[in-house]
Amino acid sequence: MFTGIVEECGTLEKIEPVATGARLEIAASFAGEVEIGESVAVNGACLTVTEHSDETMKFDLLHETLRLTNLGAIEAGGVVNLERSLAIGDRLSGHFVQGHVDQTCEILAFNKSGNDYRLEIELPRGFAHLVVHKGSICIDGMSLTVAELHDSSLAIWIIPHTREITNLGEENQVGRKVNVEFDLLAKHLARLSGFADKNE
Repeated sequence: MFTGIVEECGTLEKIEPVATGARLEIAASFAGEVEIGESVAVNGACLTVTEHSDETMKFDLLHETLRLTNLGAIEAGGVVNLERSLAIGDRLSGHFVQGHVDQTCEILAFNKSGNDYRLEIELPRGFAHLVVHKGSICIDGMSLTVAELHDSSLAIWIIPHTREITNLGEENQVGRKVNVEFDLLAKHLARLSGFADKNE
């Protein structure tokens, strides 16, 4: 379980194809502190540490993970958002995030407005019922608040601090695919109400 509060940005050192999917190696300042088997959210996807040194962590990605996330599209040197799993007693500054990516969505716009930035991403029709105005959403591991809700997109306002400490600081955001996890409570309510069945 995570909160969507990015701990730091890591650098993708390399990604190697293997028979079961791929092996991912990421450099991070806390790499020497993790344990084998520990969960780390990488761009919002919950991954298991399989090896580590003082400088890097390795993760094994299944083909399904590569299909459902943007991790296979990141090149060496690329920046990823990292968060270690929530410890009991920690402050919950974001919202409950499982690290189970529902969909990758394209960034449609990322524009500066005053001191802040407006981020707009596509909203696939099959997931629109899981989003509400001022509700929570997790984008590339960031707990964010929906500021605008349109027929086929949603927009979020990003403060300078968030941009500076996440992968949103990279150039050429428009057209990039981001990992999206919709709110856990919304998914449970949709299933209990039978609404999810109608959208499958």
